Amino acid sequence: MVRHVNYPFSDAIKETKDGVTIDFYIVAGAKNMEIISGYNIWRKRIEAKLSQDAVFGKANKELIDELASLFVVSSNSVKIVSGLKRKQKTIKVYGVKTGDIERIIYRAINSEIT
Repeated sequence: MVRHVNYPFSDAIKETKDGVTIDFYIVAGAKNMEIISGYNIWRKRIEAKLSQDAVFGKANKELIDELASLFVVSSNSVKIVSGLKRKQKTIKVYGVKTGDIERIIYRAINSEIT
């Protein structure tokens, strides 16, 4: 039996037939990169601070690469499905389960992983 835990940020994560979508709010050009920096309860989005500026797709590439590393998937398994040129983005991670993503994000928000 699979037990689903409802974390406070669960409303930013949605299961699809082939993966999971995650709603993000991005701060580009931050002094320190923090791929999961918290959860914004008003926007209902996971927050990420990226060290790259939002020019020529640099911040988007950093986001994809860092999420692939965090979720232990290839960069090809992480896609921006909406908000390509906006701070609010929806990311799809293919071939993963919602519970796994939630546990990884929970640990990241609670500083158990860097």
